[in-house]
Amino acid sequence: MSILIDRNTRVMTQGITGKTGQFHTRTSREYANGRNCFVAGVNPKRAGEDFEGIPIYASVRDAKAQTGASVSVIYVPPAGAAEAIWEAVDADLDLVICITEGIPVRDMIRVRARMRAEKRRTRLVGPNCPGVITPGALKIGIMPGHIHKAGRVGVVSRSGTLTYEAVGQLTDLGIGQSSAVGIGGDPVNGLKHVDVMQLFNDDPDTDAVVMIGEIGGSDEEDAARWVKAHMRKPVVGFIAGITAPPGKRMGHAGAIISGGKGTAQEKLAVMEECGITVTRNPAEMGRTLKRVLR
Repeated sequence: MSILIDRNTRVMTQGITGKTGQFHTRTSREYANGRNCFVAGVNPKRAGEDFEGIPIYASVRDAKAQTGASVSVIYVPPAGAAEAIWEAVDADLDLVICITEGIPVRDMIRVRARMRAEKRRTRLVGPNCPGVITPGALKIGIMPGHIHKAGRVGVVSRSGTLTYEAVGQLTDLGIGQSSAVGIGGDPVNGLKHVDVMQLFNDDPDTDAVVMIGEIGGSDEEDAARWVKAHMRKPVVGFIAGITAPPGKRMGHAGAIISGGKGTAQEKLAVMEECGITVTRNPAEMGRTLKRVLR
């Protein structure tokens, strides 16, 4: 079992002919069952061609109709990425994973507002995220596959780098992962921590979760309160940015403390109050989870 993707997922790449799209489609295809899962690319100017045997279609709708692909990964440059997200949503795909960094906030506000107004069912991960992986089955995104190990611990994070750090620590300790989801660090994005926590809670093959957040916003606090009310599995938490000064953006566009809200200490306090076992040291995420599982 896994969440969002498995070894039978059929994937298309929007932006498959660009350098980034080619590189990461190739590496994802070489991981586990990727060769059977990556079945289409989309580029309206290159329809009828192929990328290393993967057929390229003029639109998401064409790719879906011809191959049955239900998931898209987007490597389209920032200026056109929001439009690419909407094309995938409008084609009624199950899941859209947008890797692109630097999409204008105004563009994402419009896409999110339209998705909600039209009650679209498509799940969006990202933008500005590393993607999703179910170890030993399929990876969709830019994460290094070799650090992952199949198992029963879920990982959800706003930070790509800290996702890799947590996964690497778990694997080094012999603890495998059911799925790892990088939700991205932009201020306007798709799935939030709470959405992914719900999926892990419902997954019979996930026994515990590592939840990694950052300064800024209130997503981690919202997820913590949901955990307290509903979560049946242990959760370990970490928040990046303990030393960040108010008003200064740190790394991600969404990582900014505003009006005294969204500090790491504030988030950690709420998480602890809600029964999440927190660590303030990023080097201790794996060992903290191991202690929780004893």
